Amino acid sequence: MADEFNDLLANRTWFLVPRPPNINVIGCKWVYRVKQNSYGSLDRCKAHLIAEGYTRSYGVDYSDTFSLVVHPATVRQVLSIALSRGWHIRQFDVKTAFFNGLLTETV
Repeated sequence: MADEFNDLLANRTWFLVPRPPNINVIGCKWVYRVKQNSYGSLDRCKAHLIAEGYTRSYGVDYSDTFSLVVHPATVRQVLSIALSRGWHIRQFDVKTAFFNGLLTETV
């Protein structure tokens, strides 16, 4: 958990702001996972900070949702193209990913 929290601080992905009036605050919680190596022994412990989105109400807290997730059919398509063209495929785990963009709405 300390690694993930330090990454948030180092990347300056968030900062503390005063709560605006009449705004519902969405809580968060840490989710922990134990990663094992190929021999089944402990490799490392991972932690993820997630928002408790189930406390939101449509039309009150949000009006639209978006989740950047790859559809399994897309993965299969990319793999089949790579196979047919003889491309090399590599897999890696991204420790932290942050997108730098300007928001046009209040979050």
